[in-house]
Amino acid sequence: MENTLNYRRRYKNSISTVSNLLSCLDVSSSEYEDFKALAHSDRYKEFYVPKADGTSRHVHAPHKLVRKIQRRIVRRIFGSPKRNPWDKHRKKGGAIIWPEYIYGSVPNDCYNNTMISKDYVACASKHCGSQSVLKIDIKDFFDNITPELVFNVFNKLLKYPRAVANALVDICCHNNMLIQGALTSSYIASAVLFDVEPAIVQRLKSKGLSYTRLVDDITISSRNPEYDFSFSLELVRQMLYGKNLPLNETKTNIIRSSTIDILIHGLRVSFKEPRLPSDEVSRIRASVKNLESLAKIADYRVSRDYRRSFNRCLGRVNKLKRLGHKQYISLQTRVLNILPLPSKMDITRLDSFIHKLEGWYANHKEEYWYRRLYHQAHYDLNILNRTFEHSSRRFRSRLNDIKPMCDD
Repeated sequence: MENTLNYRRRYKNSISTVSNLLSCLDVSSSEYEDFKALAHSDRYKEFYVPKADGTSRHVHAPHKLVRKIQRRIVRRIFGSPKRNPWDKHRKKGGAIIWPEYIYGSVPNDCYNNTMISKDYVACASKHCGSQSVLKIDIKDFFDNITPELVFNVFNKLLKYPRAVANALVDICCHNNMLIQGALTSSYIASAVLFDVEPAIVQRLKSKGLSYTRLVDDITISSRNPEYDFSFSLELVRQMLYGKNLPLNETKTNIIRSSTIDILIHGLRVSFKEPRLPSDEVSRIRASVKNLESLAKIADYRVSRDYRRSFNRCLGRVNKLKRLGHKQYISLQTRVLNILPLPSKMDITRLDSFIHKLEGWYANHKEEYWYRRLYHQAHYDLNILNRTFEHSSRRFRSRLNDIKPMCDD
């Protein structure tokens, strides 16, 4: 049986030199030199995003070259690329085999020949039937992850030599920390406890406890409604302190089913499978009914505002599908019966949009932003096709001539 508690390398062969790293990422030497020549102040733009608790989150938007290289790292090292050039058998899968208790941005994986989802629903399902829960939040997790911890992920876990690991640290860190906004950050943050976490999880498991971590949210649960979590909390506290990672004491708390309905990642876990809170299901139904009312307004159904309302509503309904809710099919059918419709103005707007893409194609077809705009044009085209089939065929032919080049 596979060891599902330890972090493991998927491939025996390593990336031995910086030159090999660039080859693996399909990044040219000149692009890498351009990256290194960027002033640190130019690598990221800083801004603040308001949080639900009234505070702000410090976020950094990477320079387009930094984003390109990080995206390649995500897809070819952390993600599930079509092939791994450093494995002679060219097996599929990212370079890390993630433990069973790690969830979040990490890719789905296979344990004991069974494909396992790694999203928040799967994470919550590990605690179904629990009667008491300890929730632990790591304070300012990304800001407290130092380049040394990042280096250890690449050097000690993935066994990349120092020069390669240092190059990756330079690409993934900024101002001596792992920052929010870097595409690689959530993967690295999920791996920084690779050398200490398995032993803690094993000790907790031996006491009949379930442990999961979704990036910076640690959850430990017991089927005993009166379980004393003091020892468990101290174990995790010492594990984190050993990495200079502080606890957010205000968000660390114990929930017992005798006092309140236990929610983990927004889902009820008092059943065999995770469920949405009943009031959330009511809000989704109300959202569908509101959309149906908006759809009766002819001029509004062809507006951009309606498209945004439609997409939000459909996204909420799709949450029911992931949870296997019995109302999913009926609500989805109601939403799909009132799809957004185009107006004649969309013909003029899309013609102008495609004209801009045609002008950008020669010099920017490999750019990430070009791909995003191209897919936006296809989205608008699909809406246009619901009423104006002749124009949509003409636009589709033009788009087929300016497809973005794959840059992964």
